[in-house]
Amino acid sequence: MGPIGLYAAVVLIWGSTWIAIKYQLSVTPELAVAYRFVLAALLLMAFCAIRKLPMRCSRRDHGFMALMGLCLFSLNYVFLYIAEAELTSGLIAVVFSAVVIMNMVNGFIFFKRRPEMRTVIGAVIGLGGICVIFAPDLAQFDLAAGGSFALVLSLLASYIASLGNMVSARNQARGIPVMQANAYGMMYGSVFLVVYILATGQPIVFDSSPSFLIALVYLAVFGSILGFGFYLTLLGRIGADRAAYSSVMFPVVALAISTFAEGFVWHANIILGVGLTLVGNVVILTRRRKAAKTQDMQVSGNDRAMDLPMAPAKAMLGARPCNGDAS
Repeated sequence: MGPIGLYAAVVLIWGSTWIAIKYQLSVTPELAVAYRFVLAALLLMAFCAIRKLPMRCSRRDHGFMALMGLCLFSLNYVFLYIAEAELTSGLIAVVFSAVVIMNMVNGFIFFKRRPEMRTVIGAVIGLGGICVIFAPDLAQFDLAAGGSFALVLSLLASYIASLGNMVSARNQARGIPVMQANAYGMMYGSVFLVVYILATGQPIVFDSSPSFLIALVYLAVFGSILGFGFYLTLLGRIGADRAAYSSVMFPVVALAISTFAEGFVWHANIILGVGLTLVGNVVILTRRRKAAKTQDMQVSGNDRAMDLPMAPAKAMLGARPCNGDAS
């Protein structure tokens, strides 16, 4: 699967998880996220064992995979789930889409990579489209009504997720396949959540309703295992700044699903906003032929932190063992 296929898969999968998350809120946010990633980690570890994928990594690499788990599979989701109790999903979508800008900034800080001007322009257009789509939510937002804390949590969750993107880029540069890194990351993220839940004395409850169970399996298999597998592979192929633009496209898919599932009505601002996000999508995902050819020649010679020459299948299924001493 090429970059366009990976990008489309990520957008479609994660755009559909918004409605599934609604059926998880019958338990606390911490428990909902813990159930999701415990199940995903168990399934992913079992898959790696059945496929006999190399799982030995150095202590240092385990530390970075634990950090990735904390950032991508733990804290960011808990903060978003908590914020969703105070903010509309539209406003959260606007806030989280800022991860595009955060990835550009963090990419420069950690990897000294300057974003291409077309990526910046496309991101600005796309973010403008998201703001147009959710203009009513932005207009109704009131800091005095208790939404300020939730807004801070949403921004913090977005930045933590961006840091997780940077850690994943580092892990791929080290030669750690996406599948194994995600398996360990989800395991560590689940451990962090379980320890926190036990330490705070939260009651352990489980919703056995069919809607909760179906949503749980969907979020674990599609939203977590496949979604993150595709996204982090894409990140290694085209860079964190361009891959993060998929977060701008999630709400568009969510709105399309809501149209059929919930009778959502499209108004003029939504049509205009979707049009802008699609324009930004085209700007970001297309490159000048000369630049693309030059980059491909450079990448074929050596691995780089943000542009790894991995075939998606190899990156996800673990064609290479972890680097370093397995201590």
